[in-house]
Amino acid sequence: MNLIARLSALALGAFLSAVSISAAAQTKLTLEQAVAVALEKNPVRKAAVFEQRAAFAGFKLSRAPLLPRIAFSETYQDGNDPVYVFGSKLRQQRFASADFALNQLNAPTPFSNYVTRFSGQWQLFDSGATWARMMQARKASDLAQRNLDRTDQELVMRVVDAYTGLLLAKRQVEVAREALKSSQSVLDRARSNVEAGMSVESDLLSAQVNHAARQQELIHAENDASIAAARLNHELGVAADTTYELGGVLADRVFPSEPLDQLEARALDRRPDLRGIALQQSIQQNSVKIAKAAFGPTVNAVGNWESDNPRFSGGGGNDWMFGLEVRLDLFDGGARTAQLQRERALKQKVDALRESAVSGVRLEVRKAYFDYDSARRQLEVARAAVAQADESLRIGHDRYDAGLNTITDLLRMEEADVRAKTDYWQAVYRVQSSYADLELATGTLNPDSPVVKP
Repeated sequence: MNLIARLSALALGAFLSAVSISAAAQTKLTLEQAVAVALEKNPVRKAAVFEQRAAFAGFKLSRAPLLPRIAFSETYQDGNDPVYVFGSKLRQQRFASADFALNQLNAPTPFSNYVTRFSGQWQLFDSGATWARMMQARKASDLAQRNLDRTDQELVMRVVDAYTGLLLAKRQVEVAREALKSSQSVLDRARSNVEAGMSVESDLLSAQVNHAARQQELIHAENDASIAAARLNHELGVAADTTYELGGVLADRVFPSEPLDQLEARALDRRPDLRGIALQQSIQQNSVKIAKAAFGPTVNAVGNWESDNPRFSGGGGNDWMFGLEVRLDLFDGGARTAQLQRERALKQKVDALRESAVSGVRLEVRKAYFDYDSARRQLEVARAAVAQADESLRIGHDRYDAGLNTITDLLRMEEADVRAKTDYWQAVYRVQSSYADLELATGTLNPDSPVVKP
């Protein structure tokens, strides 16, 4: 009975799993959902999250020197070393006059000592080095957060491009199938005309060659769609063979347009990587302060309390000690001077990199702006070309049926129609991709952007 029950449970579990997998396979994946999945599962994004957590832990670590360090130890000692025995008896406060006998001083009997010790050290002043390191670590934590923000934006861009690219690939498959269907119609007409004696054999051969070319284009388009699906899975952080139904289709969309100067100003204000370089400047400035602090003094407080007993349970004495230490390095072979020069040079390097980054951001915004403008204008041309090519192909079919056009003319019109539709869908794709790239360049791309949410 137990075996039957286990087999029944396994069968039920397998059935429920199959139902769950089937339901998951039927789930439509929208672009908004794809972005959410990528922000959760993409390994590159996970690495950036862990980097930010490590940087925040580094900030907490930098605050540790501001507080005293306290340690506890429990030690057992035994031996007949004269100095050890003499000192242990003193610490246990059990030293007697008989212990001054020469034989007791020179060759004492083995002596046990249980030592309980609390010790502490507190750095009271280090010429501001600890505070500078703490500010440096805080800026490093903020820098890691800016890097995470930029990683998120770049990931959203890659998901938008991959998702839209898959939609484009599916549209291209549709175009290829329509072209194959149209070529089949031309092939059938050519065969009928040849059989009726209205056309020569070469017309049929030309139609067959055209049909074979359309078959090859369909195979290529289907393979491109498979590659596009694998690319999207890669950006989502899921298995390459994961399958799902897309919840959207590639469609002609209109996005808001703004002047170039406003986009540049927004990019200089909101780009996370540009903010990150400003944080790097502040971090390096703190490195200069740390290097300067090495020339100043440090003040430390130390102390300990100790209990020495002949037995673990007690029976001895205890003592304490407290002290202050002021330390100033007078000569180190020029190491501190060289370190200060190095940090100042690195600060100047970061300043120069910021100037280059500002110029680079302006260039990225301009390039993205004109790419988007070009894509929008090309889409208008492609939209008109599709209508013209469709009408031309319709007239070409009628004229061929009437014997007014050769098959070469008809095949040329068909090729133009396929190319016009292919160019149109590529233009639709470029509009969406270039707009997402424009938002990425301005530092505003996020899961709530117009390109993500229809």
